Amino acid sequence: MPNQPDIAVLERPGDGRGPLLVCEHASNHIPPEFANLGLDAAVRQGHIAWDPGALDLARALLRRLGGTLIHATVSRLLYDLNRPPEAPAAVPEQSEIHAIPGNLGLGAAARAERAARFYRPWAAALEAALSPAPVAMITIHSFTPVYFGVPRPTRLGILHDADSRLADAMLDEAARAGVPAERNRPYGPEDGVTHTLRAFAQPRGIANVMIEVRNDLLGDVAGIEAMAETLGALLDPAIARLRQTEGQVR
Repeated sequence: MPNQPDIAVLERPGDGRGPLLVCEHASNHIPPEFANLGLDAAVRQGHIAWDPGALDLARALLRRLGGTLIHATVSRLLYDLNRPPEAPAAVPEQSEIHAIPGNLGLGAAARAERAARFYRPWAAALEAALSPAPVAMITIHSFTPVYFGVPRPTRLGILHDADSRLADAMLDEAARAGVPAERNRPYGPEDGVTHTLRAFAQPRGIANVMIEVRNDLLGDVAGIEAMAETLGALLDPAIARLRQTEGQVR
């Protein structure tokens, strides 16, 4: 197997106190031995390969909230780190309208090798970043404005699985501030998108939320900074509320 660079990068500019920010779809990089999975450059730059703007947004939030950021270094088309190994979507043969030639017809052994190379090291790094437990875990994503030809009116989605504490607090703050945030849109737990929350935060009792931002709102520095300011204004009081009501002192 070729030498594999770290699948996860940890950024902790301060003392680490604060939330853990997670960006599973930060990169569209495909190592050369995978021959671009048979995809042309335009497709590899598109939303099926990564979440455009998500890493820059996560870094802007890190500057505002403190804490730690962990982000991935390879395309989700090689392995979607927000899916468990048994999920067909972990190594997708099709993403929206695009077939992924390099993933077609992979047998169980090849899929297991992808999980061993990408998911297992990522999971180990994420588990390490969760000890000691942060005040919250926040995963950062972006989504395309048009999906299968259908426009999406949602601008900001606040997603949760069984633990809705942080999402509820954020949505309360959004309602007070007049921020157009929607619960479990444009996806929800039924779509399999809350794996990271369910597998890593919930078993540890860590308050958690998944943030989805429409990627046309993250097209430049001004848009990213504006969204980071909006989200920071929701997250700061929401986390403070959890600390107060649940006696959290992290």
